[in-house]
Amino acid sequence: MFDSPSLIMIQFLSWVAHRPRSYAETMDAWRTSCPRLSVWEDAVIADLVRLEGDGRAVKLTDRGAAILRQGQNQETSGAPATGKRRAALVGQTD
Repeated sequence: MFDSPSLIMIQFLSWVAHRPRSYAETMDAWRTSCPRLSVWEDAVIADLVRLEGDGRAVKLTDRGAAILRQGQNQETSGAPATGKRRAALVGQTD
């Protein structure tokens, strides 16, 4: 699903990884009614985050941590994002 994660997904995963986050805090910061900006739902469906402690804490899964590393490596590689890579980073498809 995430050959090249979108920038918004990398931002979300980075935000979760930065410090412990509660479910309430995550919903307050990331929940949206916009069907085009479904980063929370996409991360849950793709098994990138999980709820722990009776659903009170949001944590990265191993898969989420790997996707975050992949995205951070792409951002720091120094190569300009063009074509399919750029479209994937911004969450667009051809």
